[in-house]
Amino acid sequence: MQDTPPSVPDFTQWPSFPFEGDLHVKQLDEPVPVEPPRRGEGNRECTACNAPDEAYIWVGERWRVRAMDRPTGLPMVLILESRSHLDLGDLPNLLAAELGVMTVRLERAIRSLDGVARVHVNRWGDGSAHLHMWFLARPYGRLQLRGTFLSLWDSILPPISEAQWRENLAMVAAWLAEFGGRPLAEPPRIQWQAPSSLTAAPTGGATEEPEEEIASVIEAADEIPEAEAAEEPATPEKAEHPERAPAPQQAGQPDRAGTPERSEVPQQATAPEQAEQPQRAETP
Repeated sequence: MQDTPPSVPDFTQWPSFPFEGDLHVKQLDEPVPVEPPRRGEGNRECTACNAPDEAYIWVGERWRVRAMDRPTGLPMVLILESRSHLDLGDLPNLLAAELGVMTVRLERAIRSLDGVARVHVNRWGDGSAHLHMWFLARPYGRLQLRGTFLSLWDSILPPISEAQWRENLAMVAAWLAEFGGRPLAEPPRIQWQAPSSLTAAPTGGATEEPEEEIASVIEAADEIPEAEAAEEPATPEKAEHPERAPAPQQAGQPDRAGTPERSEVPQQATAPEQAEQPQRAETP
């Protein structure tokens, strides 16, 4: 028997395959007699069980939904997890039925976002024993991203802006909250500065405009599932970054800050009317 690697498979010629050039197939390793325990198995700690609700964008009585700790190349990447420490084949009938409902509900919520054409649902279970389902949104019109390589493209494409990412998270969380549970993701805080008066700005001066939130730039896009789930159990680690927890406090600030401005409008608007009354009195 010749010890030669197999030929490159046909899918490397598909338009959706993200690489080109000379490719070589790795030699297949010998199987191990005993597989190592996953996170949440044996003596290994389960990160999902220890993650607080604030690490998620939406939480319910039996399910939680979380995102990456930063934007990635796709419009949305979310993970649906059960609260109970169960794997897919361990679900009782109640949770198994609810998994179908939650899958459809979350798919609809993500597909409602602007610029999303399809939502791919995947389950990789090699990294963690705690059930987690991946939801990846394919951008509309990006036909080259169709199919099974979407998770690879997520690490290749430049990340979307953080403002758009947080807005998408808030939209999905609000959608799910319509059916119950608690949304924890809020839209990004609007950076703005109120004018000092209602008078017209000088023509020669620079007008004051709301400041746009600066989008974070990610130099290394290594957050996404497929390659890591096959080798390194990266899924639970992503739950250790509860960066969305401050969002509910920040979201309310623009509304409270905007209230005094609205209360000043009628006081300043009545000043011209008071100035006109003496003129009308002198007319006779």
